[in-house]
Amino acid sequence: MPEIAYPEVHVIHENTEWVLPLRQAFAELGTPYREWFLDEGLLDLGAPPPAGVFYNRMSASSHTRGHRYAAEYTAAVLAWLERHGRTVVNDGRALGLEISKVAQYEALAAHGIATPATIATVGRRHIRRAAEKLGYPLVLKHNRGGKGLGVRLFYSPAALNEYLDGAGFEAPIDGITLVQRYIRAPEPFITRVEFVGGKFLYAVRVDTSQGFQLCPADQCQAESQPALKDVSPATAPSARFTILDGFDSPLIPRYERFLKANGIGIAGIEFVVDENGRAWTYDVNTNTNYNPDAEARAGKHGMRAIAKHLAGLLEGTHARAA
Repeated sequence: MPEIAYPEVHVIHENTEWVLPLRQAFAELGTPYREWFLDEGLLDLGAPPPAGVFYNRMSASSHTRGHRYAAEYTAAVLAWLERHGRTVVNDGRALGLEISKVAQYEALAAHGIATPATIATVGRRHIRRAAEKLGYPLVLKHNRGGKGLGVRLFYSPAALNEYLDGAGFEAPIDGITLVQRYIRAPEPFITRVEFVGGKFLYAVRVDTSQGFQLCPADQCQAESQPALKDVSPATAPSARFTILDGFDSPLIPRYERFLKANGIGIAGIEFVVDENGRAWTYDVNTNTNYNPDAEARAGKHGMRAIAKHLAGLLEGTHARAA
């Protein structure tokens, strides 16, 4: 780890492409920062961490980019930082939710936030048992997700059995496959709500009408198509994303309480509204990205808001040290 005598913002990640807009935002503000690319390395538990503010952007999908143990390594680094009292945005609790949808759903439930009926399974035969209990249509997804890993929609036992018995079955990295009730939306969109500093920033409507591959929502996957790959708000066609002016929802204060209780300062949370008007939250992204064209149209800047938040925290560390 680098040894720094003066405080900086330290950005923990494993995907350079996703931090390019943040680099630009730091440059505009003149904020000193350093990147920690945590795919592998050495951690001396006897040495103190450098001074500054630490922003954890580790992704649940890191193993798909050849960084099999990046999340585990990050968990060790975060434990070290927290033991030394460093300011960490998206701490070890947040990482735990990033890499486990089961943990996400249980934490959301503790705050009265509804999630789709879900059964966690280990072993293919138990997927069949869970499907029989839940009924159709249903969605399969990986517990350790990101990029829509393992997400498929099934309308019948025959289709599910064909997938489970075939060579195309995607085994989850942690062994846990989630069987989840499919939420049918009367209109082809989902909503993603962005938070910076634990506070609501803006909401995005994601249009799913012109193809499932263009939708960042797990619920949008079709049985006949492969699981979503490498699609995020930062890379999907911008026409699919519309930032909502004046968005308000009773979910916002609940989400904010949930984030505070789980060490999450920066996140995007996705929900879908069913035919009865009930909202179901199905994903929490602590490694959030933004669509630049949609932001330009709305005059919003997520990465700039993150950079300003981190710069403010950094100023606080200077004040305490003075």
